[in-house]
Amino acid sequence: MLVAALLAAVVATIGLFAFAQVDWPAFNASNVTRALTTVGQFASLAALALAVYLFRSGRFPLVAKLLSGAGLSAFVTVTLGMPLAATKLYLFGISVDQEFRTEYLTRLTDSAGLHDMTYADLPPFYPAGWFWIGGRVANLAGMEGWEVFKPYAIGSIAVAAVIAFVLWSKLIRDDWAVVVTLATTAVLVAYGSPEPYGAVIAILLPPVLLLAWGGLHRPDDHGGWGAIVGTGLFLGFAATFYTLYLALGAFTVTGMAVVAAFLAFRRSRTVRAAVYVAQRLAVAGGIAVVIALVVWLPYLLQLRHGRPASSGTAFHYLPDSGSQLPFPMLHFSMLGALCLVGTIWLAVRAASSRRAQSLGLGVVAIYLWSLASMAFTALGSTLLSFRLEVILLLLLTAAGFFGVVEGARAIYQNFGEPRAFRYGVLAVGVAGAVAFAQDIPDVLAPEINVAYTDTDGNGVRADKRPPGAPAFYGEIDSKLSELVPRPAGDTVVLTADTSFLSYYPYLGFQALTSHYANPLADFNGRAAAIKSWSELSTPDELIAAMDTSPWRAPDAFLFRHGTEGYSLRLAEDVYPNDPNVRRYTVAFPEALFDDPRFTVTEIGPFVLVTRN
Repeated sequence: MLVAALLAAVVATIGLFAFAQVDWPAFNASNVTRALTTVGQFASLAALALAVYLFRSGRFPLVAKLLSGAGLSAFVTVTLGMPLAATKLYLFGISVDQEFRTEYLTRLTDSAGLHDMTYADLPPFYPAGWFWIGGRVANLAGMEGWEVFKPYAIGSIAVAAVIAFVLWSKLIRDDWAVVVTLATTAVLVAYGSPEPYGAVIAILLPPVLLLAWGGLHRPDDHGGWGAIVGTGLFLGFAATFYTLYLALGAFTVTGMAVVAAFLAFRRSRTVRAAVYVAQRLAVAGGIAVVIALVVWLPYLLQLRHGRPASSGTAFHYLPDSGSQLPFPMLHFSMLGALCLVGTIWLAVRAASSRRAQSLGLGVVAIYLWSLASMAFTALGSTLLSFRLEVILLLLLTAAGFFGVVEGARAIYQNFGEPRAFRYGVLAVGVAGAVAFAQDIPDVLAPEINVAYTDTDGNGVRADKRPPGAPAFYGEIDSKLSELVPRPAGDTVVLTADTSFLSYYPYLGFQALTSHYANPLADFNGRAAAIKSWSELSTPDELIAAMDTSPWRAPDAFLFRHGTEGYSLRLAEDVYPNDPNVRRYTVAFPEALFDDPRFTVTEIGPFVLVTRN
């Protein structure tokens, strides 16, 4: 896996470096990069097809493995990298959720310590694993956090895809491993790549479920401990990357253990057999906990000194897709057809195939989680089941591949094994793979377009149109550095333009929304404090209120001009409404800062106020 990861990283780096050497037209204004994406995808698929041929013929196995890793990495790199070649931003730019993700990466680029993405003096609540590694990559490359986001996101997905291939190849035939990894990778890139730190965990989940089932369900009651250790390692790393996927993985593996314990008890009629399964689950869980503490221990220790928010607003989101059970197998599309084949195969082979059992248990776990999430709405929260749809697609895609292989084999044998049938299946498979792959940029078109319309950290819009307000961030940073005599990573800024914190590693006094705020930060209390400050009458009152605040006071304010003074556009949680966020404006009278203890600087549409 280490060698495969290194190979994938090298291929991705070379590809992204090559793309960056040409001044490409914007994706949303030209079809050039779309055409070159198709060419690159075809070349990657050709390399993978050659690898499959070499595996099946038994010749040059090392070459076949290298071709597999290089082909998968190249596929991810060209599919994501070429459409984004003319912009420095990743999918969704610095908009929506990508804003706080970029802020997190910028924070951990500035410092290797485990710090909250926004607030001073707090450990992180959101797992730091992916972002911490990205920060070290940025330091090594001499890049800013926002700038490394795109190449790091693409490279990490490519690495995860190749690691998934290595894992699959230890569980099934090598030639099958190439194709099932390609299929799941293509689906992941199309539907899971906007959230890269989750994508690297999602792509590994299908083979890990096979691994877990192999370790828990042992009719001979011997061996399988390597699978248990591997399962524990995966769950531990998931805990350091993405909490929701950890929860789903732990829920699924625990469900597997219950089923395995029941089967063991029914087989042996002794409680000892069931206890043996529980011991294996406990070992996997213990390994996971030890790894998870690497990123979670600082937060858990901080809980001794602070009380989290009374309501976990991170779960306060219920879009339409989260209010219904997903049935991708009933969609009229190529992917829908593959998922339908996978669903049929899971049902038909549930009693006889360990692969079908493990993937099927994963599918059942997702539907149970979805039902629980909808039931939780009665308690005022959810379990964010809509974010599990990509994993459902991956499980059904993997099952669909096995269903196609076994179904084609049965038809082939039933027809008397005609040679032409093989070529027909091969032709359909290749056509389907190319058609789905070249359609991925269309699936991601909205996300790609935002990457071209957002203004990057250099103050540039990649579509060559006039930049937005973030074009003034560089000047604001320079002025802040001049007026506040401390490093950016130790300077607290109160602003509603929180994308400023995505480009520069300043600390924030308040997060974008409560859903991304550290529970220990008291988002609602801070919002109330900001509003109360705006209602004060004199600079003396404001300074006294800031100095007696229970939190570290702002060293600077970054406002917008408003009709009633200097304004901040803040947000509050209004769940169960959808949208779940309401925006409101707080205006500070200009007279509050008409004092020698403040310096007021107007920069473009912004008003920068620093405390002297």
